[in-house]
Amino acid sequence: MALNSPTVTLCMIVKNEERHLQACLDSARAVAEEIIVVDTGSSDATPRIAAANGAEVIAFDFSRVDFAAARNRALERASGKWILALDADELLDQASVPIVEELAARNENTGYYFARNNRSLDSEKTTTDYVVRLFPNRPHHRYRGRVHETIDTAILSGGGRLRKSDVRIEHMFAADRESRRRKNHWYIAILKEEIAADPDDSTRLDFLAAEYHQLEMFEEATAVAEQIVRARPLDPAAHLNAGVYHLIFRPDLRRARADFETALKLKPGYPEALSFLASLAEREGATGLHSVSSP
Repeated sequence: MALNSPTVTLCMIVKNEERHLQACLDSARAVAEEIIVVDTGSSDATPRIAAANGAEVIAFDFSRVDFAAARNRALERASGKWILALDADELLDQASVPIVEELAARNENTGYYFARNNRSLDSEKTTTDYVVRLFPNRPHHRYRGRVHETIDTAILSGGGRLRKSDVRIEHMFAADRESRRRKNHWYIAILKEEIAADPDDSTRLDFLAAEYHQLEMFEEATAVAEQIVRARPLDPAAHLNAGVYHLIFRPDLRRARADFETALKLKPGYPEALSFLASLAEREGATGLHSVSSP
């Protein structure tokens, strides 16, 4: 990397995002000295908007769906010391710009989680999740996963760390419920292909369970949660999640208790497991079911 390379490169993958792209680019303008946009087949003005904002636009063959490969193509072209990853329907909170600048001034092998506020025009509800969107530009930092692509594992395997930051991004996702359902089913099909190709990668199962849950296919989501427990028997979070399904979505109180107690045994003092066990005790009392706790 050249001595005069930019500090931050904004890397994006896009397709037909002419309605959102300009606002996204404007939100990151103060911090991104370089912009790399990988276009996966736009038929609208998206590439022209990107180019007009000084971005290097790279056409990418997406006939085989692989979001990680598209993101990695952007990383290959980036010359900045740090990578800022945004989607076209996301906005970097302007109050967070100085935080990004301060983090990028550090010489650390750390990936930073941003708080993402997710909202939809067809609902007043908002949810917040945490996604790694700022990380050092290093050759081994590459995304994996054809859908629900992640950089986390690559950073950790390269000796890096993952930390939460106070940076916030706003995400306005598809308002059309039917469009979201079609996307869920599309992702499920691809995740199943990935799982068949690499059965030992249990991280794909986490995303599969989430897709079934969003579709309210709770029987399928529960079955996947049970599969995750079998794949990761020493993971307390896996047992906790299975317990939630057995408590709430596919009720089986005895199995739920076993799940929560196993999670607590693997992680003594696990607050979520203790909370669910307390809730379970109330449910058992209401139904007249009494279980003996494990020693």
